[in-house]
Amino acid sequence: GSRDAATRALRTDLGLSPRGGVDVADLTVSQRAEYECRMAEIAQEWPLVDVAMFVDHIDHAVELIGIDHVGISSDFDGGGGVEGWNDASETLNVTLELVRRGYTEEEIAKLWGGNLLRVLREVERVAADMQR
Repeated sequence: GSRDAATRALRTDLGLSPRGGVDVADLTVSQRAEYECRMAEIAQEWPLVDVAMFVDHIDHAVELIGIDHVGISSDFDGGGGVEGWNDASETLNVTLELVRRGYTEEEIAKLWGGNLLRVLREVERVAADMQR
């Protein structure tokens, strides 16, 4: 099982759309109490990921393939899903965790777009060569 599957099952049990939305407000008081209780159980069984856990994955990718091949991106449509990085205003928390772990300014710049820009420049160069 997973947190998402358990949440979808709970919502279905209560007659709500399994994918979420604002319809929780339409629940009766007793349904709302059941929802809150079961959501607390779900949160206990499948805790949310935090910034440190997210950076653990960055560390792992860097160890596997090297700093020059790893990048960080985000998509906050519907929430971030990472405690401490729930929206763009909390992005600094990821950088702070990287600094705490000893990443240099140059390495952090690579992760936050430098690697992507390097690859895009190389793709443009190859494309231009192919046009000749």
